[in-house]
Amino acid sequence: MLTLLILGAWIVLPLGISYLRYAPPAWSWSQAPRHSSGLAPDPATTPEAVVQVYAARAFSWRGIFAIHPWIALKREGADSYTRYEVVGWGGGTKLRANYGLADGLWYGAKPELLVDFRGAKAATLIDRIEAAVASYPYKDEYRTWPGPNSNTFIAHIARSVPEMRLDLPTTAIGKDYRPWYEPLGRSPSGTGFQVSALGLAGMTIGLEDGVEVNLLGLAFGIDFRPAGLRLPGLGRATLAGGSAEAAGD
Repeated sequence: MLTLLILGAWIVLPLGISYLRYAPPAWSWSQAPRHSSGLAPDPATTPEAVVQVYAARAFSWRGIFAIHPWIALKREGADSYTRYEVVGWGGGTKLRANYGLADGLWYGAKPELLVDFRGAKAATLIDRIEAAVASYPYKDEYRTWPGPNSNTFIAHIARSVPEMRLDLPTTAIGKDYRPWYEPLGRSPSGTGFQVSALGLAGMTIGLEDGVEVNLLGLAFGIDFRPAGLRLPGLGRATLAGGSAEAAGD
């Protein structure tokens, strides 16, 4: 009984709070704003290399549970960014390049930065990130739940380039998707290990991932750095400040 109460507090309560915080979009899908959020440095005044990973709440009610992430790259001296992400609609490949502005709103939702590398560090990562994009195994597949989807794609890059130390939040539903024939491997951040059955049930332990349990795509657990809770629907809640740090809010 105590275990059920703890699980209820860790899963049901955060989802309920996320639902109460939800506000339906004030625009249709086709009219939703996608302008720059101002988070990406201007290439005209930033000659150094840049690597940034963004995440924003998914459109409409899906945002109660999940985020949509993407990665933006700029080589040293380049005058523009290349943005990569996986999008479920439309024919052909689901892997898209330059589907939107590097730091654009995701159909009205303002993104936040998950990682931001500049200069020499970014320059050392870009070729490996491009190779990871090319090696993504589900370019022509997309399933909103449990994956493969946009979060599966970014998790693939993070596993391939663990130096990014990318900690995808619990709201990145699909990050834990693994094929049935490969249930054990690196954690989504690349800094630990994971066992997962098609992203439907599993456990992750990693320096960046903390300790996280996944049940039917809903993840919950604890963080190490900084110490805190990993909550479905809300993301992170640090113990020091007591406030949620939900990616994409």
